[in-house]
Parts: sequence; C-alpha cells; structure tokens
Amino acid sequence: MPRSKRPSSPNLEALWLELRDSISREMAGMLLVVLGAAALLSLLMGGAANVAWLTRMMGWTAPWFALALIVAGAVLMLGERAGFWSAEALVGAELLLLSLQSLTFLANNTSVTWRQPVAGEDGGLLGWALGSLLMSVLGRWPSFFLLFLTGGVGLWMLLRFTPAVYFARRIWYSLPTLAAVWDETGGRLLERGRGRRMREALPETENFVSAQPASPAARSEARTERGNSSGTAGTNDRPTAAAAAQKRAPKRKTTKKSSAPVRSQEALPPTDLLTAEATSKGSADVRALGQLIESTLEDFNVPARVVHVESGPTVTQFGVEPLYIERAGSKRKVSVRRIVNLQDDLALALAAPAVRIEAPVPGQAYVGIEVPNPDKTLVGIRGILESGTMRQAGGDLVLPLGRDTAGRPVVMDLAKAPHMLIAGQTGAGKSVCINTIIVGLLMQHGPESLRFVMVDPKMVELPGYNGIDHLMGKVITDMDQVMGALTWLLLQMDDRYQLFREAGVRNLDAYNALARRRKAMEPLPYIVLIVDELADLMMTAAEDVERQICRLAQMARATGIHLILATQRPSTDVVTGLIKANFPTRIAFSVTSQIDSRVILDQPGAERLLGRGDMLLMRPDSPKLFRVQGCFVSDNEIERVVRFWKNAESDVTPAAVAPWNGLLDRMDDEDELVLEAMDVLRGMKTCSTSMLQRKLRLGYPKAARLMSDLEARGIVGPDLGGGQGREVLLKDEDDGEDDEGELF
Repeated sequence: MPRSKRPSSPNLEALWLELRDSISREMAGMLLVVLGAAALLSLLMGGAANVAWLTRMMGWTAPWFALALIVAGAVLMLGERAGFWSAEALVGAELLLLSLQSLTFLANNTSVTWRQPVAGEDGGLLGWALGSLLMSVLGRWPSFFLLFLTGGVGLWMLLRFTPAVYFARRIWYSLPTLAAVWDETGGRLLERGRGRRMREALPETENFVSAQPASPAARSEARTERGNSSGTAGTNDRPTAAAAAQKRAPKRKTTKKSSAPVRSQEALPPTDLLTAEATSKGSADVRALGQLIESTLEDFNVPARVVHVESGPTVTQFGVEPLYIERAGSKRKVSVRRIVNLQDDLALALAAPAVRIEAPVPGQAYVGIEVPNPDKTLVGIRGILESGTMRQAGGDLVLPLGRDTAGRPVVMDLAKAPHMLIAGQTGAGKSVCINTIIVGLLMQHGPESLRFVMVDPKMVELPGYNGIDHLMGKVITDMDQVMGALTWLLLQMDDRYQLFREAGVRNLDAYNALARRRKAMEPLPYIVLIVDELADLMMTAAEDVERQICRLAQMARATGIHLILATQRPSTDVVTGLIKANFPTRIAFSVTSQIDSRVILDQPGAERLLGRGDMLLMRPDSPKLFRVQGCFVSDNEIERVVRFWKNAESDVTPAAVAPWNGLLDRMDDEDELVLEAMDVLRGMKTCSTSMLQRKLRLGYPKAARLMSDLEARGIVGPDLGGGQGREVLLKDEDDGEDDEGELF
C-alpha cells in the first residue's frame, strides 16, 4: 500500500500546478479581451471620452491596438489550442504598429514638436516619443531606414503565423495533387476525344472490324504458356517472361513513381477493411522500476543510474549509464560486462519473466535494459499502414513489421532486403508475421504489379488466399510440386535477364521505366516466393532445394524475384550456412535455447523473447538487432482483404493450371531429345536445324529450340551464317561419352 500511494502525491501536485497556471493564464486572457473589445467599440462609436487617452497614446493606430489586445487575450485563453497563432506573431504586430506610428510622425513633422501628438494626431505620443528620439540621435533619413526595417521584420513575423498564410500554405501544398487530378482528367478527356475523331474518320464498310482489345478468354486461348500438356511441336516452346507476365495496363495514371505497374488509390483496398489499432501503450510504473534497477545494481556493487526511458507496446527500455567505483583513491568506471552478467538477477528483482540487455545501445552512451510491461498492447497492421513512416518509406515492396521499444512503426522494403528468413518456435508468431507481410503487400499492389508463389506444406495458413489473381497458381501443398515451382522461378529469372539484355537495362526498375515509355513493351510484376515451412522441403530433397534456393537468392534480386522462407525448426540441417549467407535479413521469434538463436542470428538474444509476436530483426544494412513487437492481423481481416480482391476487376487473367505443373517431366523429355540429337551428331563435322528436323522428325520451332540448347551445352558451335551450318564439337565416340558424363 505505501508503494502505491507514493507516486500519487507528485501527480496531485503537478495537476494542481498545471490547473493554477491555466486558470491564471485564462483570466489574464479574458481581461485583455474585455479591455480590447471595450476600447474598440468605444473608438468605433466615437462618443467615449474614457478612451481619449488611448487615442493620445496610439494616434491613428488606436483601433488596431485594441484589436491586437483582443487577439492577444484570445491566444492566452486558448493556449496550445491556438494552433497557427504564436507569441512571435504578436511581437511582430507590436513592432509593426510602433514602426507605423513613428513613421507617421516623421513623415508629417519636420520639427520635433509634441502639439499634434497630444491632440491624438499622427502617431500619437508613442510615435512622437520614439520618432523624436531617433531623429535627435540618428537624423531624419537614417531614422526612416531603421523604422522601415523594423516594420518589415514585424510584418514578416506577423505573416508567418496568420490564418491567411496558414490556409494559403495548405492550398499551396495541395497544388501538386490538384495538378495531378487535372492532368489525369485532361488526359482521359483527350484520349476520349482522340478516339472519337478516329472513329469518325474510319470508313463505314460492312467488312470493317474495329481494333478492340481481345477479351480475356480470347487472350487465354491465344496465349501459349509453360505448363500446357498438349499441342503441336511448336506449342511447347519456352515462353519469354513477357508472355508469362499477363496482359495488364493500369486503368488510371498515378503520381506515385514506382518501378512496377501500379493501381490508383481508388482501386486498392481501403484501410477501413482492417481493425483500428489501440492507441494506449503498455503501462509500467517507470519511476519505481528505474529506482529498483538502480538499487539492484547497487546491491551487487555496480553503481549506475537510469538516464533514458522508452516505453513500447511490449517492453520498456531503461537506458542505464554506468557510474564510477572508488578504489585506492582512484575512480574507475563500471564495466559494461558486469551489467550484462546481472541479467538473471535483474529479472528476479523485477519479477519479470525475462530481461534482455542491449550492451551498449548503438550510438548511445548507455546500456539498454528491456523489461516486459505488465499490460501489453496489441499492435494492429492498420496503424502501421496509415503511419507517416510507411508513407515516407518510398519503396515498392514495403513490409509493415510492427513497433519498436519506443512505439515507433517499423517497416522494411523487401526490394532492399532482398530476401528474408523467419524462424521461431511453435506459437511464437511466425505464421502471423507471414500473414501480416502478405496482407501488407495486398494493401499496396494489384495483380498487375505483384504476383505470389506460395508453399504451405502444413495446409493450414496459406490456402485461404486461393482465388485471388495475385497467385501464379494455387497454394502448393504437395511437396512433389515444389521442385517444379523452384525450377519455373529459375527459368523466369533467366527469361527476364534475357529481356534485360535485349532492352539494354540492368534491373527490373529500369526495365519497367523503359516499358512505360514504349508501348510495345509490357511492364513486369514483382514475384514473391513464400514458403511457410522450410523444414518439410529440406526433408524431401535437401541438396536440390538448397541449391535452387541459393541460386535464386544470389541472382534473382535484379529481376524482381524475392524469397521469404519460414521455419519453426531452426537447426543447422534446415537453416544451413549457405542459406544464411544468402539471406541477410532475418527475423527471430522466441526460441527455446541460445543455440537456436545463434543458428538464426549468429548471436544470442532470441531465447529471452516473450513470444506472441515479440521478435528480433536483423537488417542487412546494420549489425544491430532491433527488437520489434510484430503486427497482428486477424482471420476476419484476412478474409475481408481476400474477398475484396476476389470481387475486384482485374486485367490479369489467372491461369487455369499452374505454370510449373508438368515442367520437370517436359524438361526430362527435352533431355532425352538432346541425347538423341547427340547420337545423330556424332561423327559429323557440321549440322543445321533442317537436318535435325529431318533426322528426328520434329517441327521447325522445336528443332530450332533444340539447336539453341545444344549450343548452350557446348555440343555445337555458333551459327556462322550464309548457309554454312554449325560446327559439331563432338569428335568421336569416346569424346561423346565424356561429354555425356559431364553434361548429365
């Protein structure tokens, strides 16, 4: 009981002081308003002798002085609610009035006399006093210059905080938006008028067919994709990435500069679909906890003091500065290591489940002691999406992650990550984090600019997203299809690099920027691979999965393909050294041991997390670990966002069959065809595509593709042109067997 009453006395005292100051301020403001209003009414009515002194003192500026009294009183009464008004504006008004009074006196009087000011003419007694003083000291023209300068400064101070300038600034800042809306509307009207003139100019004949875009059904019938199981020899050609990317065009231009095709804000899901975030933070008696930390450290002969406190939704971080110990007449500062070694003792003294110490806090001269809050605050995804940090991030794939120990929003651009590894024990918040990332991306992108490949061996978390156009195919739950999906992503990566070489660009941003200027080119979407349980993949074919994941992680960044892997078994046989080396961005949730923390983060710390979304974030650009309370997204919120995209109109036609279905079988058939071609070419010096077409009984497109594969494998040389054919690099039977052993 005494401990609970002790903090109440300072709170009552502070409340009384604040109440006393506010009452005195409001009374003074009310008095100024009454005096100013009475003086102004008397001056305007012209029949009050009791304000003659004001006219004598202020001259022709007396009404303006009375109005300034009213405004000053209103500012005092409103306090912080005055908004754009400031004491600086009032000082500027007074400087302007004094300058005008003195300038009026100097302009109308060439001699220093007081008869006109006493009668209330010119600038009054104040103008006469200041003007005559300056005139006697500086002279007439220097006084004019000084008063003009003072009046200009006063006018500048006044105009900075007037309502007119406030609203003018609001209008000025909204001009870019108005210009964008005007440009957007004008562009639509211009296109509409151009189309009408073209229709009027067309000949009216019965055989004329208008050039309307093909329907989605027609486009899907005409499109040849990787994954078709039937067709002629030419239908199995490997499509380019431009063909794999669906026909898409943003319905409306936006002012956002993004590398990928984007939708207008009206076409994206509104944040009203998400639950509003609670504004209160986790409560903690900061003063009592700080004193308890200091006393506990003092008991172990480690003097320190709390110099900084940050309160977040889950933990409160106390910045503790080590002090000095006197020994043998000399002072020696306490070692940081001694504070770190007292983690368990601090947790016992604070009655906390776990205490984490950040020693030292990067860029600060203190050690951070993170103590759990007794009441935790739920962090909603809506608050992060609507925050200024999210708007200022400026990336294409900004992920809302949560809030740090100070309650500030934490976001990350996946394009800069460029791949992410998430690990933690069961129930720590890993699956919620994945859903948060997916929902955050769905709130920012349509299927024209972002596509997903999702793998969920547990068949629990991700199948709810089936049916949205963002998916390249249904959520993969069968491990037999995973290798096909990874192989398809590798082929997509190669196709995109081929497009980049042909366009003369280096990455997806430059390609999409070029595609927006050239109508013949189609922008390419980002592709994000999400694997909910990496351990199941590693159990099926560890070497093949690791090799393909590492190749994607090493090379796919420039093509806009990004990987997010998650596992609840952070062991060395799942999170291998090669995978960690290619995934610089990692998120660790609560784990059971320090060994698991070292597997994920290469350092301890995750074993002291609290669970339920409490995580440590490792960024690729910083060696510091950031403690973050992850966002929470409910099943109802996910369902509302998914329903929005299912009902939304889209120019992207989803494929009836996943493009990776049957891909490995077709690649095996192609390998067998290469073996047959090698048997045909052995002993030959030159060959041609038509020769392969005759010998193997293939169509020309398939024979041409086979010749390209043989050239890529080093079996035949490049095309010399002029009908000379290609040089066969297989000399004899022995060389052919050696090459076959190396290639396959």
